[in-house]
Amino acid sequence: MTTIPWDDTVLPFQLDASDVRGRVVRLDGALDEILGQHSYPKSIEALVAETALLTALIGQSIKLRWKLSIQVRGKGPARLIATDYYGPETEGGPARIRAYASYDAERLDDTADPFSQIGEGYFAVMLDQGPHMTPYQGFTPIAGKSLSDCAQTYFAQSEQLPTRFALTFGRSQTPGQPEHWRGGGIMLQHMPQVGMAMKDTGEGGSGEGGLLDHTDILSGEPAENWNRVNILLNTVEEIELIGPSVSPTQLLTRLFSEEIPRVFPETEVHFGCSCNEDKVRQTMSIYSAKDISKMTTPEGIVTADCQFCGAHYEMDPKTLGLEAEKARKEAEAAAQASEQQ
Repeated sequence: MTTIPWDDTVLPFQLDASDVRGRVVRLDGALDEILGQHSYPKSIEALVAETALLTALIGQSIKLRWKLSIQVRGKGPARLIATDYYGPETEGGPARIRAYASYDAERLDDTADPFSQIGEGYFAVMLDQGPHMTPYQGFTPIAGKSLSDCAQTYFAQSEQLPTRFALTFGRSQTPGQPEHWRGGGIMLQHMPQVGMAMKDTGEGGSGEGGLLDHTDILSGEPAENWNRVNILLNTVEEIELIGPSVSPTQLLTRLFSEEIPRVFPETEVHFGCSCNEDKVRQTMSIYSAKDISKMTTPEGIVTADCQFCGAHYEMDPKTLGLEAEKARKEAEAAAQASEQQ
């Protein structure tokens, strides 16, 4: 068996014969670093892995200046899954991804289906395009049987774009190599078309709880094309998504040869966190000196830990809070005034 180099990448493609676009994602080192930051129970690891793959696929499909975030919030023991995808800072550069989870260990049933541990809640996609740009937020209820189902519903509801995800992930070990996490997946999405509109069902969508799905959006030839490529995607095997011997381009050719697949430049995806001490200080600038004193340890320092990467910060309480921030700004203003004189 011939093995291929495994890279953390997202490969865009288009199926010209069916007006469908998509992405192939493969996460190896990035997913291993995300999950290696924490000692999550198995069910939480599964939810974080699935959300990270969805984030990489969705983030790469959007012309992103800065950051795309996905948040999954539920009333079950899996309270929060949060991911961030930072678009490449330069043309051809790598994207960055990070993720973490918050959960109630006492309520968690690690033998149950991971998705069932979320309970009632919502799936949210947030776009932050940077300073002076209005952030976007889109929400859909937790529904279906997986987070992939929630993401598909989000695109149907918010964008009226039929979307499909096929994902798999798990621990993998090749001869002579240590065990590590590996994930892969495919995203399909029908391209927007002039005149394509939601069918009038009279009573909302035909999905769970009246939510939309592709049958409420497509009809005629577009619906036939969409059904055909989904039937082809149904034949994909887990080993093709995460195995060491099938490249993304070989996979697309095997699945969609008659749909005329066309690929575009891939994007590397690395684990990366945006935390730093300045951001921690800015977060604490809203607190009074009294609040800061409550955060101060017996050793006379204020500590903070990043939930995404585990970075640990230790700061002097005298330099934190509203009063310290005000004094800092006054000192900066005085220094600028002095320079101008």
